[in-house]
Amino acid sequence: MYFANQGFRVLTACDGEAAVHVALGERPDVIVMDLSMPQLDGIAAIRRLREDPRTRRTRVILLTGYPYTAIQRGGLGGGADVFLTKPCLPQDLERHVRNLLDIGPGVW
Repeated sequence: MYFANQGFRVLTACDGEAAVHVALGERPDVIVMDLSMPQLDGIAAIRRLREDPRTRRTRVILLTGYPYTAIQRGGLGGGADVFLTKPCLPQDLERHVRNLLDIGPGVW
């Protein structure tokens, strides 16, 4: 809701498999991916996205409450552009999204 209220178009998925499917079909500019998801965890989902030419260059933020697990599984090495831990303020997440899009506040 926060991102929609800031003027972003927001797509959602209920699990890792659905996230990959949505990303391949919609080709978003930035993906905020949780580490812990049913069906396919965030790192495996990111790897799949990096293997497909349609989403190979899509920017991905890996957001998790389990930083040790993400580091252990290779969060950044697995293809994430940014690694953030929960709790994360919406404004901080927005700043990272805007940085990846290379746009400033209020430009969207």
